[in-house]
Amino acid sequence: MSGHAAPHPPRVAVVTDSTSALPPALAAAAGLTVVPLDVTIDGARHVEGVDVTPAQLLHALERGARVTTSQPPPSAFAAAYERAAAAGAREIVSVHLSGEMSGTVRSARTAATVSPVPVRVVDSGTVALGLGFAALAAARCAGAAVPDPAADEVRARRRASGGLPRRRRPPAPVWPDLAEVAAAAAVTAASTRTWFLVESLEHLRRGGRLSAPAAALGTVLGLRPLLAVQDGRVVVADKVRTRRAARERLEHVAATELAGRGAVRIGVHHAGDPGAAHELAARLAERADDAVEVVVAGAGAVLGAHAGPGLLAVVVADA
Repeated sequence: MSGHAAPHPPRVAVVTDSTSALPPALAAAAGLTVVPLDVTIDGARHVEGVDVTPAQLLHALERGARVTTSQPPPSAFAAAYERAAAAGAREIVSVHLSGEMSGTVRSARTAATVSPVPVRVVDSGTVALGLGFAALAAARCAGAAVPDPAADEVRARRRASGGLPRRRRPPAPVWPDLAEVAAAAAVTAASTRTWFLVESLEHLRRGGRLSAPAAALGTVLGLRPLLAVQDGRVVVADKVRTRRAARERLEHVAATELAGRGAVRIGVHHAGDPGAAHELAARLAERADDAVEVVVAGAGAVLGAHAGPGLLAVVVADA
């Protein structure tokens, strides 16, 4: 048996939801718990990432299936909080998509009232990798223990007085607390900018994420709007005539944003065209002064349900 104690888990656990659209390996490596949203296809309920894939969802949309989504019930968050507490967490930060787009934040707050440990729910005001980067920032903050100088000084005095053996011991860790981890999520979320293109605005209109007048730009006027997330809502940022011009505008807007930043994280989402997403990500990384992290990810079933096939999105966040 080893003479060293097992390392303590971080004081704060971090929970997010599946609209963060994080690659599973990246979420797992950061120690994130991801609570999935529900997707209903022609009346049949599915759980995102469990029994419906983005490819299956896109196929359903292409054949004209009726697709709706809904937030996780409070019981799903309550179960996640209970598991985190059982694993040793003393506090939990729960980071979710904009409350303007979904009731997920309300569901998490309801669950927080019955959690066995304190929970701070953070409304990211955004979605997709804007949310994902905020959740990752929280998880990385939570796991960033630092040595405790005060504890080391106490040990040194006890050694000098003979109260402790003179062998070296690892410094006692100080884990970030609830407020620090929640602040890391909020700061990153506030720094994000998200733009995206879709083939049709009808999916966003039907899901209530875009107003009918804004959707008319595509269906009546034949324009291809460049959309953005602003103040927690989907808005029209620009209007162009063709798909090619829209992609060029998306890249230009993102590159202009990158030129005014220092260290950044770049995310690119797609719904059915990973090649285009990887190519765009590579070009943007070349134009950034300091791209700390570049993530290319599928949009996921819930985002795909609202954006539809052909989605291409860019997210920029401070690193």
